Amino acid sequence: MKRFALTRLAERDLDEIKSYLVERAGPGTARRVIRDIRSALDVLAKQPGVGHAREDLTTRPLKFWPVYSYLIVYHPASSPIQIMRVLHGKRDIESIFN
Repeated sequence: MKRFALTRLAERDLDEIKSYLVERAGPGTARRVIRDIRSALDVLAKQPGVGHAREDLTTRPLKFWPVYSYLIVYHPASSPIQIMRVLHGKRDIESIFN
């Protein structure tokens, strides 16, 4: 049984990250980054408290966890934890969540 659930937006984020990296950095890099993001999702599912709140970005009860230049945004109190988005750190995250 999975201990996390990806929203449709998070699934789309992962697909877009993979496509972008395949084009810009090659398939090997894309596989490594996606693998490392998925490994982080497993860690978060086991220990949802390891992330950190970002009141500067959203008042919603979400936590954030970095993997390379990406932020995994998740709702730690849901069961299973809900992965809301996987976003590049340069995106305007505050406007995405508000």
